[in-house]
Amino acid sequence: MTRFVLIVPFVVLASVALTAQASAQQQPGHDACARDVARHCRKVINDGDQAVLACLKQNRSRISRGCQKILVEHGQ
Repeated sequence: MTRFVLIVPFVVLASVALTAQASAQQQPGHDACARDVARHCRKVINDGDQAVLACLKQNRSRISRGCQKILVEHGQ
């Protein structure tokens, strides 16, 4: 029982750290494309990530270089 009580806080801290790291890794792509999504894909924002991605790809010639770079880096 004592072992369990000692292990739980470490597991919780590790999961929080991993979640924060995952969010930090997603942030640059979000920042690079946020204006483009607001400008060109506002109508599909509530339809999910795939709809937004399809919209960005459809408007590739209009989106910023930073957002284009993020799409290329992610194989899009």
